[in-house]
Amino acid sequence: MPRAGLSPAALVELAIAELDESGGEPLSLGAVATRAGVKTPSIYKHVAGLPALEALVAAHIYDDLGDVLEAALGEGDSEARGADAVRAFLHAYRSFAVRHPGRYRWLPVQPSGHPVLEAAAERVLTIAGRAVEGERGDEAIHALRGLRAVAHGFATLEAAGGFGMPADVDASFEHLVEAVATAR
Repeated sequence: MPRAGLSPAALVELAIAELDESGGEPLSLGAVATRAGVKTPSIYKHVAGLPALEALVAAHIYDDLGDVLEAALGEGDSEARGADAVRAFLHAYRSFAVRHPGRYRWLPVQPSGHPVLEAAAERVLTIAGRAVEGERGDEAIHALRGLRAVAHGFATLEAAGGFGMPADVDASFEHLVEAVATAR
């Protein structure tokens, strides 16, 4: 019988708390069960196992990232376009990754194998497409790949403490953002 108050959504929240605390170390059902105050087998009453929980957690994180990106890009008359959209996307992406390094580090680079995860990752890709709007065909793919490489590369290095030189990291980021935004 499922424990009152425990659900897939509650387990996702507990797993995210574990990721935040561990800095993005691999999840275990035992650690999530401990946080929930239950024995590990009880988890199986709510999710099919670790791969299912991991997919739900990754989907939740992609959804959170998507919400941040959507808010940054705006919508309707207030939607950022062109170079402003690129700037907004890159700033929001970096902010999310640096604010949540454990979550961000844990996201799968190639999200597949679970429909909820695939849909959440596709949403982020669609939002990124808004930042490079106007590109067509292969040029759109090149623009998306470049945007993702810049956003992910800088955010990953920064979140891991990879910028040890004395120059201001924010200034470095601004130089990069301007180079990408004005290159279009």
